[in-house]
Amino acid sequence: MRRIHLLFVVLLLTVVGLSVAWYKYDTLGFPLTPDRETETWTVEAQIEVNPGTAPASVRFALPSDPPHYTLLDEGFVSRGWGLTTQSSDRQREAVWTKRSPEGNQTLYYQATVYRDQEEIQPSPYPGPAAAPTLEEPLKSAAESFVEEIRAGSADIQTFATLLVKEVNASRPNENIAAFLKPDATETERTRLAIRLLAIARIPARMSHGVMLTDEGRNLTPTTWLEVHNSRRWVPIDPRTGSVGYPRQFLVWWHGDQSALATSGLQDVGLTFATTRNLRDAVETAQLQSSIAESRLMDFSLLDLPIDAQNTYRVLLLVPLGALIIVLLRNLIGIRTFGTFMPVLIALSFRETQLVGGVVLFTLIVALGLAIRFYLERLKLLLVPRLAAVVIVVILLMALISIVSHRLGLDIGLSVGLFPMVILAMTIERVSIVWEEHGAGDALAQATGSLVVAAMAYLVMVNAYVTHLFFVFPELLLVVLAFTLLVGRYTGYRLTELFRFRAFKTLAQARRPDPPGDDR
Repeated sequence: MRRIHLLFVVLLLTVVGLSVAWYKYDTLGFPLTPDRETETWTVEAQIEVNPGTAPASVRFALPSDPPHYTLLDEGFVSRGWGLTTQSSDRQREAVWTKRSPEGNQTLYYQATVYRDQEEIQPSPYPGPAAAPTLEEPLKSAAESFVEEIRAGSADIQTFATLLVKEVNASRPNENIAAFLKPDATETERTRLAIRLLAIARIPARMSHGVMLTDEGRNLTPTTWLEVHNSRRWVPIDPRTGSVGYPRQFLVWWHGDQSALATSGLQDVGLTFATTRNLRDAVETAQLQSSIAESRLMDFSLLDLPIDAQNTYRVLLLVPLGALIIVLLRNLIGIRTFGTFMPVLIALSFRETQLVGGVVLFTLIVALGLAIRFYLERLKLLLVPRLAAVVIVVILLMALISIVSHRLGLDIGLSVGLFPMVILAMTIERVSIVWEEHGAGDALAQATGSLVVAAMAYLVMVNAYVTHLFFVFPELLLVVLAFTLLVGRYTGYRLTELFRFRAFKTLAQARRPDPPGDDR
């Protein structure tokens, strides 16, 4: 029963830890590796206005939840103009107003977008499209054309694709030739496709957007076609009939109207400029989580002050170092002085570096051990003796720092970062083991402690490990689960297989020979 309870707790902790980490990686976009940058785009709309003498107003459509992209940030530059933003029926717009405009002026809108991996979300079916009113013989020609396309298609998507190809054919079908001008623009052809789709009762609409190009200037909007397949809006290229938006196409607004609606202006012009940027992936994920209003990020370490963040970057590695000690002691069988002394020594190695830390640690313990043997002759009680060892350790650390500074060795100055109490306790325990079990056993445990500290240090200074446990601290639940699982292991350790191999040899030697074949 206890075993099943333990396995249940381990499984629960593992599932919770990995599920939360996967949600943050897959949905919120937090990177698994440090120094990763994500591609963001800055799009700037420039509206050049030539006002008259009357009060002027400019209404400009703004991007609203564009497919495949997330709006991270936006800003306006409109000196002297009043600005309001409003939303209506999935379309946002900015409204600039000015009572007495003078001279040519330029209004700016700038947006920063990030491409996510989300597919186009399902949307409610708007209902069958209203059929347009046509006079004969155009009505019969359009219905005949629609029936021909329907006969050669399998569903709404293929119907719309075939229809668009026929509308853009160099020699269009005779039934729709009457609807097309020889010099019809892309917008007019798209508008015709929407009318023909309406005859088939298929809802369709225009969309307009900007092709994102690095250092793009004087860009103009591109028209696209969307049809509703009863589940979601499907984008179709109105020129070729291909399905889907290009990777770098940012949908700006929907509908058969201009992005600008003005009053009191003599002239107005709209152009776009785009540029590609690289942004820290963690910062981008934070902005994306804030926009998505994820409640999980209310408990994120990334919102703490920088000093607190740096502290937790170190503290979150201590459980990992403790797990390494558990593995090396319980499964490998390496003996150490104390349970967590190697972890604290490994933390101090972060400042002294590995080789310098090992040398300084060995030097202090050796000198302290010599003085500890002298104190043994004074027959002191335990607490005064420990206090004396702590005082001696501090004096040795100060002496090493001074001598190193005189010799121009900066590494000796970092000896002050060693945990002095742990050093004093290590010296005390080495001396006790030395007296009770001999020098060999004491040196073996001291060497084991240094080996474990070095291994913990190599893991804890790894930039990928530091990033992973700071951005995904819920992984500590997995570390806890694994520690609980190892805590129930009572079998042989790896070193014991070598330690007791003589018994195995002796048992094999005493095993009687199998009886021979008498036949």
